[in-house]
Amino acid sequence: MSQIFHPSTNTISKVSILGAVFIIAGLTWAVSGINRSPYVTQAGVARDQPVPFSHKHHVAGLGIDCRYCHTTVERSNFAGIPSTETCMSCHSQIWADSPTLEPVRASFRNDQSIQWTRVHDLPDFVYFNHSIHINKGVGCATCHGRVDQMPLMWREHTLHMEWCLECHRHPEKYLRPRDKVFQMDYEPPADQLSLGQKLAAEYKVQKLTDCYTCHR
Repeated sequence: MSQIFHPSTNTISKVSILGAVFIIAGLTWAVSGINRSPYVTQAGVARDQPVPFSHKHHVAGLGIDCRYCHTTVERSNFAGIPSTETCMSCHSQIWADSPTLEPVRASFRNDQSIQWTRVHDLPDFVYFNHSIHINKGVGCATCHGRVDQMPLMWREHTLHMEWCLECHRHPEKYLRPRDKVFQMDYEPPADQLSLGQKLAAEYKVQKLTDCYTCHR
């Protein structure tokens, strides 16, 4: 019986299979790269706001504590967005006629909240509690970055689940004394692991990695 396929068909088949493996691997790598890129995560991308609020000016320049604006961060899951009254407590006297601050004045006059753009906006299926992290010794800058150096606000980290799990698996790497939680320029000591282990025991920090910890 004569041969149906030419012997070169075997070579073509092997090359096609090998090529398909490389193509699939390449596509997987490309999709993973795109998923981790600022285009998707918005990490490092300053977000447009109704008013160009500068944390660098207010925090580093004026020395305003995080809790002055984010009033519920120590006792609630939500850090809190400052009310217009909070802004006007200063800006009724300072830069009172600035065109840039007209949306703030209009909000105060009309009793309508400013529609700020959320920068750190977790999916609805993710539960996060600010007060728990604050009281366990996790600094603001650990998650939000050095906001005191941000003229406009951006997301410092991807907020991907693997990023959260890194801290939940090894909390001793990131803990600091509670009285340093709101200190933006805090530098971890050389013996951070030793300090972190001590604080983890003192603050009763658990390595919570079960799904229902965050997905409720």
